[in-house]
Amino acid sequence: MRGSDVNNCILFLSFSTSPTDLSEMLAEGTKESHDRAENCQFVKDFLRGHIIKDVFKRATAALYFVYSAMEEEIEKNKDHPHIAPIYFPAELHRREALARDLEYFYGADWESQISLSAGTKPYVDRIHEVGEADPVLLVAHSYTRYMGDLSGGQILKKVAQRALKLPASGEGLNFYQFKGITSHRGFKQLYRSRMNELELDPEAKQRIVDESNRAFGFNMMVFSELEEIGNTIKEEVQEQVSGHAELIQEDDFNKCPYYAAKMAANGNPTYALQLVKTLVGRLPCQVALAAWVAIFAGFTAWYLL
Repeated sequence: MRGSDVNNCILFLSFSTSPTDLSEMLAEGTKESHDRAENCQFVKDFLRGHIIKDVFKRATAALYFVYSAMEEEIEKNKDHPHIAPIYFPAELHRREALARDLEYFYGADWESQISLSAGTKPYVDRIHEVGEADPVLLVAHSYTRYMGDLSGGQILKKVAQRALKLPASGEGLNFYQFKGITSHRGFKQLYRSRMNELELDPEAKQRIVDESNRAFGFNMMVFSELEEIGNTIKEEVQEQVSGHAELIQEDDFNKCPYYAAKMAANGNPTYALQLVKTLVGRLPCQVALAAWVAIFAGFTAWYLL
């Protein structure tokens, strides 16, 4: 076979293997957006278990507003020819589960304690916009959220449960529990097959892919906002700890050597040295020597842990 024939054959194969099923087009067409979302700092920190409870609560509130909007529009359009085949309220809808999580975190008056944030509002507005003017694009938002929840969301559930020490019975994590689905893998296959059966021309399919990428962008906006909130909380905590430490060092060691002893036992050399100075100044020589020995033993034990 001549070189030109080989090149023509390769070209033909590349065209013939281009995906035409909507589920495959979405998987391929959103891969870059998916990778960016997975590698943003908020998600990477989450997967490492670096989660601040207040930020997790805010994330739950953001999801509540997103799913409330999406499921409201899905309900309005449940008889639409492009929505009806993927309408699975009992299996997928998350609004009520999120409401239970918010009640767990905020209490019975949770609704008065949450509000739509600036980072979440564009996402919610877009969902309402397509639900009203172009319902076929709800397929993109439904796919992006629900398929993600049934996949990577299950990993996040385990991480959050460990990091936040949430009850094993599932309180605070109802969002991740799909009680109407016995097999996540089987249901995802069913959902994708239903999407592939939708009567859509190539242009409509591409618009759904584009809207799904847009949905990933909205999710990343929410992540960025949550990351900023988390950084602010960390800075405030550091300032409080620093100020408290300075106050103790200036005034309270002489009044309360027991505080220094506690900090020394936790392996803090500054407090340990201060404790030694306090003890040496107050105790007889033999007692001071015993204190030295005790502190040295404490440091040794801490180092070997």
